[in-house]
Amino acid sequence: MGSQETSVLALKKKTVTLTPKAIIHQKFGANAVYKVEEVQKSDGNECPGLNLPQKGPCLYRCSLQLPEVSVVSELCKKKKDAEQSAAEKAIEKLGINPTLSIPTAQEAGDEVVGRLSYLFSDAFYTTVHPLSGHFRAALLRKDHLYGYVPVSVLSLFDSKLINLCKCMNPKAEYNTWLVVPLILKAASRVPLLISENHLSMRRPSPYPPEVLEGIDNSNLPESICIKAVRVPCSIDEIVEPLLLNVSINEYYLDVIAQELGVTDASKVLVSRSVGKASSETRFYFCAPQSYMLNVSLESGEELTNEPEGTLNTRASYLSGQNVYGDAILASIGYTWKSTDILYEDVSLRSYYRIVINKMPDGVYKLSREAILAAELPIAFTTRSNWRGSYPRDILCTFCRQHRLSVPEIIPLENSEVPGLHKKLKLTDSREQETNGGSLAGSAAGVGGTFKCEIKIISRSQELILWCTPKESFKKQSDAIQDAALKILTWLNNYFKNPKMSVENLTTSAHEIDIQFYPRCFKEFELCLVVNNTSRLLNSDCLSDNTDSVNDSDDMSGVSLSTGSLACISYSIYLLAGDCGKELLERSEEFEFEIGSKAVFSHLEAAVTKMSVGQSVSYKAEVLSRELIMSAATDSERILSLLNSGGCSLEYSITLLRVTEPLEERMEQALFSPPLSKQRVEFALQQIKESCAASLVDFGCGSGSLLESLLAYPTSLENVVGVDISQRSLARAAKILHTKLTIKTEAGSDQIKSAVLYDGSITTFDSRLYGFDIGTCLEVIEHMEEDQAFLFGDVVLSFFCPKVLIVSTPNFEYNVILHKSTVQGQEDDPDEKNQSQSSKFRNHDHKFEWTREQFNDWASKLAERHNYSVQFSGVGGVDGVEPGYASQIAVFRRGGDNFPENVNTSHHYNVIWDWSSSSSSSMIKDFQ
Repeated sequence: MGSQETSVLALKKKTVTLTPKAIIHQKFGANAVYKVEEVQKSDGNECPGLNLPQKGPCLYRCSLQLPEVSVVSELCKKKKDAEQSAAEKAIEKLGINPTLSIPTAQEAGDEVVGRLSYLFSDAFYTTVHPLSGHFRAALLRKDHLYGYVPVSVLSLFDSKLINLCKCMNPKAEYNTWLVVPLILKAASRVPLLISENHLSMRRPSPYPPEVLEGIDNSNLPESICIKAVRVPCSIDEIVEPLLLNVSINEYYLDVIAQELGVTDASKVLVSRSVGKASSETRFYFCAPQSYMLNVSLESGEELTNEPEGTLNTRASYLSGQNVYGDAILASIGYTWKSTDILYEDVSLRSYYRIVINKMPDGVYKLSREAILAAELPIAFTTRSNWRGSYPRDILCTFCRQHRLSVPEIIPLENSEVPGLHKKLKLTDSREQETNGGSLAGSAAGVGGTFKCEIKIISRSQELILWCTPKESFKKQSDAIQDAALKILTWLNNYFKNPKMSVENLTTSAHEIDIQFYPRCFKEFELCLVVNNTSRLLNSDCLSDNTDSVNDSDDMSGVSLSTGSLACISYSIYLLAGDCGKELLERSEEFEFEIGSKAVFSHLEAAVTKMSVGQSVSYKAEVLSRELIMSAATDSERILSLLNSGGCSLEYSITLLRVTEPLEERMEQALFSPPLSKQRVEFALQQIKESCAASLVDFGCGSGSLLESLLAYPTSLENVVGVDISQRSLARAAKILHTKLTIKTEAGSDQIKSAVLYDGSITTFDSRLYGFDIGTCLEVIEHMEEDQAFLFGDVVLSFFCPKVLIVSTPNFEYNVILHKSTVQGQEDDPDEKNQSQSSKFRNHDHKFEWTREQFNDWASKLAERHNYSVQFSGVGGVDGVEPGYASQIAVFRRGGDNFPENVNTSHHYNVIWDWSSSSSSSMIKDFQ
């Protein structure tokens, strides 16, 4: 758009409609007092004669007190709606026009002149205003500086002045440098004295004595010592602590100016507030030489570019505006609350917390107060399992921190009628390949469900990101949280891998239904520069100094399966060689969900090897300086240790308790013994009937089946477990080693060997060929549907066990399980009410089959590979709807279907190998 078009647009009259509350604020400001009260309303569902408090829905009523009138709102479901209702009633009662007229550039210029006259008047001097404090402090300045107020302060602390300048030049909305020349231009029409360098101004006549005596400063201390932080311009230099000593008889901006190496406060520029919107934490820096020359221009229209100077990348990134040269981060200034100066310390810890709060996972870490333990989870499973700030709140915080518009959230309700089971319709392998593999992800078109789109938009209303998930949810809130988490996850990866190619960025975005636009790179370019110099070190590996859990400890505690809630206490120390160790972070109770990556991987790996009541200590590599310093209480001490080098971290953890996944709680609420034990008993019966001497458990996890079988006398001599999770295998190895060794020493066990392999059950390994019995219990539903088909073909055509037992949930039984769930106090009230079409038993399930689907899969599989198949199950009664809760297929190999010549192929890695002959085991160090 040309300058002529811009001028025409600026001269046009425009109107905007503000919210009722915004209109009241414009007219009455702090004189508008809102008071919201909670109102309990009867919902008509009380039980007569019940001698207990019976609450209906919680509603809110707001009273608004104005100088001229007071009003009371209608009853509303939300506090903010009650406030808007009260403001709307006040507008109606006072006859205020809700349409605000925006002045033209000429009118705005005239209003700026009037505003400057008011700001330098006697009346304004005694008001409680962030700017009036600077006017009073300016009278403490000495000699030729007496009474001069920096123009940069005027352009920052008076919102009315700033808004008028934006009307004069719309570009000032995004370029705050343009405000100062506009103020100077208007000041030439006001009887004010402007300094020689055009950087400050004062009133020509002194304030009357009675005005000066109206402010009482007797309660202020003689001097204040404030902690601040110096942020060097060079990103290679480290941030250092700083002390500011401000006397009651001097202007604090002059003190900061001296620290920056300039003569007076007029040459100091001040950034927007950093961190919380209500905070007075700001960056202070020297005005570039080009800026000081440009402000002498008569018209702000000529100043169109940023001043020239060396950009302070870190300060610019944190403040959201360009900062030049070395900067000081301090929290000091004047507010609407008092005429006294407000100040608080800004330590290195404060600075680094501001830094990590710009990252999605940093916001989450701070919300949990677990900087060195927590990570932003990769999945929003259930509200009852989520800990810390919700994804939507984190996304809103992220946008606010990066000066973006509020995320545009668009919930979409699916109007189609078909139930969820429709998406699970089985197809042959060719159709599955055409459809992209898993059918479980195609949740569109589910009746009574929701999707959610989210748009991230810049302040200039340019689209940055657009997330359009395919998944549907029973509840609108879950759809919103899931979409928000997708965006946060992608942004995290983007920031932590600044050198990732555009092609890889695009691929990773499309995988989670995100489109990003060129503006994205512009908005986050400083973020990438800062994060490129302070990336996390590899903290996913435990060191060789890990203190393992004592082998004699009982390992029969609750298994930490995916979806379990683990509660731990932990302490994290910084180890610095001969200097000893310093405590960084501690938590008496910290809960996280297993399998959602809600903590550092090494921490979850350690916890999954433990049983309730056990403790472990281990060492890990040092994380980034930002994370360490954000956690450190004694910043200076920790900084000196980090600078000395050779540091590491020590984690000390105790597992306090484990809450089982919702799936297991549902089963336990309805079945006794639990389904898991009934499945073991079913497998045990098959072992006895077949007199099996060898068994392989496909997808053995933490070894729960193998462990359970050790409690019964069987014909088994050789047992093998295969799983793709090394963490689960590590726990299985520890449990089995302890139990097998004890039983062998007591002479009460006939197991001769036990081996655990790390590998995929869809890949053949000849060492597992021809076992007497194979088991795959509640495993295939955790795979993509096409992979479940592949497993069936691989196990029967290559592994060729004499007997194969496969179990999987019966989708039709879910409605009974959901109704039977005992809802804990911490559970989401809506979760147990979700119908059979709403969700699977476990958030990690990729699909769940009906009886017809399972029978179809198993029958065709058996027919292809010359096996017979029988159907059974546990939990429920055969022939009674809706069948068994856990459906089981038992495959038996035909007599002629046993190839003698098998290719030797070893694709699995041995994790653990135990032999009764030596009563010892070999555990491979896979960490």
